[in-house]
Amino acid sequence: MGDSILDVMEQLVPIGRFSRMTRLSIKALRHYDRIGLLQPAEVDPSSGYRYYRLTQTRTAEAIRLLRGVDMSLDDIATVLADDTAPDVVDKLLDRHRERLAESVRVQQRRLTTVQRLITGKEPLVPYDVTTKTIDPITVVSIRRHTDKAGISTAIGESMHALYATVMGSAAELAGAPTVLYHDVIDEEQSGDLEVALPIAEPAGPIAVDGDMVRRTVDGGMVATTHHHGAYDEIDGAYHVLAGWIAEHGHTPGFPARELYLNDPSEVPEGEQLTEVQWPFG
Repeated sequence: MGDSILDVMEQLVPIGRFSRMTRLSIKALRHYDRIGLLQPAEVDPSSGYRYYRLTQTRTAEAIRLLRGVDMSLDDIATVLADDTAPDVVDKLLDRHRERLAESVRVQQRRLTTVQRLITGKEPLVPYDVTTKTIDPITVVSIRRHTDKAGISTAIGESMHALYATVMGSAAELAGAPTVLYHDVIDEEQSGDLEVALPIAEPAGPIAVDGDMVRRTVDGGMVATTHHHGAYDEIDGAYHVLAGWIAEHGHTPGFPARELYLNDPSEVPEGEQLTEVQWPFG
C-alpha cells in the first residue's frame, strides 16, 4: 500500500528542492534559518545540509507573500509566531497597509512632479534663494530628539501640546508655527529639533511644564527660500540653500528653521507652503 498523504507531507526534501518548490532562494532560506524565521526540520550533522518537510511550504509561502509586500522580517516573525494574538496580527497588517498607502501617495506626488517638469509647468530647480536679517523672537517650544522617520510624529505631537497651552493662556500668537533643526537629521543620523510657536511681547502669563519652555530665539542673517509642496519632499530646499551658502564662501549655522505659512488641514498636500531659513556667517 502506498504512502498516505500525511506520510508524504512529512517526507524530507533537501534545501535545493525546497527552494524551487517555494520560490525562495537558497541564500534566503539560509538567512531565515539563522534568524529563526524558518528553520529546517533536520540538518545533516556531517555535511550541514538542510532538509525541510513539505508541511513547511505553507510557512514559506506566507513569508514569500509578506516579503513581496515589503513587510519587515521582524514583523513577519511576529505574524507567524504561534503565540501571537489575532488582534496583534491585525494591527501589524493594518500598520503595514498604512505604510504601503503612504508609499503610493509619495510615488504619486513624484509622478505629478515629473509630469509638471515635462509640460514646463515647474522649473527643474524650483527654489530662488534670497538673504535677509531676521529679528529675535519669543517662543513657547518643545525640543525633541528623533530620527528622520520620527520627524512627523515629533512635530505633530509637540505642535498639538503647544497650541493647547498657548490657546489656554493670555498669550497671543505672533507668527507662523516653526520648527528649528539644531542638528542634521537624515537617514544616517538622528538629532534634535525644536517645535515652536512665536508669541507676542509683552506676553501675558503662560504656564509651561514638562519639556515645554518659553525662550528667546536669536535673530541674524539667513539664506531663505520657499518650498511649495508636501513637507516630506522639502530636502531639495535644504540642498539648494547649502549649495548657495558654500558657493558664496559662507559657513552654515544652526538652527535651520522651517516656517509653515499655511494650514495643512486647509490646503491640499501639494499646496503646502514652507519658508526655509538657514543662518550663515
